[in-house]
Amino acid sequence: MEKYFDQHISRRFNEELEALRSHVMKMAGTTEEMLADAIAALVEGDTEKAEAVIAADDQVNLMEKRIDEEAMQILARRQPTASDLRLVMAIVKTVNDLERIGDEAEKIARVAIVLTESERPRNNYYELENMAGHVRTMLRDALDGFVRMVPEVAVSLFRADKKVDDEYEAILRQYYTYLAEEPRKTSRILNAIWIARSLERIGDHAKNIGEYIYYLVEGRDVRHMPSDEKEQALLDDGKD
Repeated sequence: MEKYFDQHISRRFNEELEALRSHVMKMAGTTEEMLADAIAALVEGDTEKAEAVIAADDQVNLMEKRIDEEAMQILARRQPTASDLRLVMAIVKTVNDLERIGDEAEKIARVAIVLTESERPRNNYYELENMAGHVRTMLRDALDGFVRMVPEVAVSLFRADKKVDDEYEAILRQYYTYLAEEPRKTSRILNAIWIARSLERIGDHAKNIGEYIYYLVEGRDVRHMPSDEKEQALLDDGKD
């Protein structure tokens, strides 16, 4: 990302952009921690950890507001050129997805608290912990791509998201079977489905961040392309 911060005549502009990036990464670190702690709260039955995740969501919301305000001030003061405008907008969109990731982590934490009152399954939610591990990897890769502004990360995140979607569908099939076989455990199973859904959405948000990076660096918006066309476009540009 350094090339986007070293090209301006105005040192003050560079400093403003660097401060913006720093605040985004602080917010990203908080959301990463929220996700990890929410899953740990589920697996360990730790209500205190879950409550901490819920409280942290307010911090993430405040971070989003602060970063949005800083970005708007930069746009108003600097009237940036096209490439700089894409940079600021990519940051704003990334922050929006980070805030939503925080929301999903909070939902997981709230459900985890409810599930502490239910009988724990024999596998202790292994399938959800495993899916969460894949989603956390996606989030880390997205944030690493954001720091280094590497457009190729969009390809790996696109493929990883397809695997997470497949994993989500497999978990749903598994849980629907449980619903038919063990109707007494319906409440617990439905809550577990909500957690799987939140994890799937977090994967979507991580993929989105990759697409913002791709648009910033390559100047091509692939967000609303059909899935096959999007993959081919990303692969073709990656060969250039």
